[in-house]
Amino acid sequence: MAQRRRQDQIIELIQQNGFVTTEQLVDQFKVTPQTIRRDLNELAKENKLRRHHGGAGIDSSTMNTSYHDRKIMDLEAKERIAEAMVAMIPDNSSMFINIGTTTETIAKALLQKNNLQIVTNNLHVASILSAKEDFHVIIAGGEVRSRDGGIVGEATRDFINQFKMDFGIIGISGIHNDGSLLDFDYREVRVAQAIIANSNQVLLAADHSKFGRNAMVRLGNISQADHVFTDQRPPAEISRILKEHSIKLHIV
Repeated sequence: MAQRRRQDQIIELIQQNGFVTTEQLVDQFKVTPQTIRRDLNELAKENKLRRHHGGAGIDSSTMNTSYHDRKIMDLEAKERIAEAMVAMIPDNSSMFINIGTTTETIAKALLQKNNLQIVTNNLHVASILSAKEDFHVIIAGGEVRSRDGGIVGEATRDFINQFKMDFGIIGISGIHNDGSLLDFDYREVRVAQAIIANSNQVLLAADHSKFGRNAMVRLGNISQADHVFTDQRPPAEISRILKEHSIKLHIV
């Protein structure tokens, strides 16, 4: 198959599925992984897709990638971010944990800690952390989103506002170069804003794919974080904001 025809079909597959892995494309086109990676890199340079570790996807400002696909996207980076973040959280701490596959990865890493108090609007996080008998896990009330186990709505925000916690662990869908934190669900954003307002320290987890990614709802600004954990150096504009606001950057 000609390279351009194969690349057109790759775009069609990603448009249909939101995200495809390198392995899936190798099986589909019966070519080497090196050939697929070269195709994906060329398409990324043409701004036709966004490269991720292990595959590629297409960004939309109105619809997030499916939960299943997000769980495997950039997983190694998420695990490194989780390890670094958990290393700075002491035993006997209290924290909020919001919605997202990155925060679910952090929850798994938190199992090595002792005597944590957790408030979360993420059913998957609650399930992971409730496995430890010395953890006290509180689930926020509200509407459960079937697609990802997130709990959202006015009741969720009101519930969060009853607490004041040591840490707010936040994941995000996208970060604009002006520092805006972006997400897809207005109700989820309102809850995340309450978490930020009621946390003594805000810990933001964002792998490199989140920088420059578009989403239509503005949550706040990266300057509201106290620590930012990522796997690659952010764009110059973001680095400048972090420096101006004395925000600690952790590159894992």
